[in-house]
Amino acid sequence: MATINLLPWRDEYRQERKREFFSILILLAILSCLVGYVWFSFMSNQLEDQQARNAIFTKELNLLDAKVGKITLLKAQRKELESRTEVIQGLQNKRPLIVHYFDQIVRAVPDGVYFKRLSRAENIYTISGISESNTRVSTLMRNLDESPFFASPNLINVVKESFELTVETVIPPDFANLTN
Repeated sequence: MATINLLPWRDEYRQERKREFFSILILLAILSCLVGYVWFSFMSNQLEDQQARNAIFTKELNLLDAKVGKITLLKAQRKELESRTEVIQGLQNKRPLIVHYFDQIVRAVPDGVYFKRLSRAENIYTISGISESNTRVSTLMRNLDESPFFASPNLINVVKESFELTVETVIPPDFANLTN
């Protein structure tokens, strides 16, 4: 029988398969490196884009913070102006008060009572004067007590015909109606 040696054919086939395996392995390695590079580039671009957007947002937020600071400053100035306006309005409304106080004092003074001195400290008037009798001083005190602009008349001193008393000033609740 003839002997045929199949070993070189098998060795050649194995060598061919080995070459195919290594070439596929190298091709896959190159392909995976290529895919990794593309993925890394894509992610780097995404990261740069996001950082650019974040920078724009940060810039806009800083601008908005500056505007909010200006708005806060303007609100504080507005509040200060409103409080000043209220003070001025209150002073404007209280301006005719002194006229009413003196008018009420004149109406409260009975005949036979004369003032020597009238002084004011805060909301208390101190009146010193001369009276023909003590009943006229008590009439003065009653008249002051009945007035809507005065309260708590207090007699400090009475000597012969001289007297000294204090009286508190008040603002009647319906003062706005009285001025109109």
